[in-house]
Amino acid sequence: MTLKQDNTDVGRPHTHPVQTPRLRLKPKAPLSGYVDGAWWPHSEDLTAELPDLLSVLSVRLGPIGRVIYNLNEWAKPPAKFATGGRMVRLDGYRLQPVNTVEVLGLNGNKIVLLVVSPHADPDQAHAIMMTAAGPNDASTVENLLMVSAAE
Repeated sequence: MTLKQDNTDVGRPHTHPVQTPRLRLKPKAPLSGYVDGAWWPHSEDLTAELPDLLSVLSVRLGPIGRVIYNLNEWAKPPAKFATGGRMVRLDGYRLQPVNTVEVLGLNGNKIVLLVVSPHADPDQAHAIMMTAAGPNDASTVENLLMVSAAE
């Protein structure tokens, strides 16, 4: 007996990131809080930053189909771009909560990330990311961005 396999990504090797993204995720557990973790991109160029981020997130989400971002926070990227051997849709909205991106897998699962400014102080960025990734953290985006390195 042979198992039938769908052809979504069968046989396609996992694409490894070129540069490890600065990312912290909450553990897989019941959802808590406004975000599932935090991402500290190296630049303000969304299409340059996404391939490495999506490569890492695809381990948890499977194939990525869509990224939702706030139009006012990133230079306008193309509507779609190729990464990891597939096309990913990029949707910018003015009503998307500021300092967040949503990454949606083809299976319907999603991850909401707090986006720390690429220009943030490294100690403060680390503190924000660690707090956002705390398994029981339910802080709002605004409160997370006010976390200081001293906390």
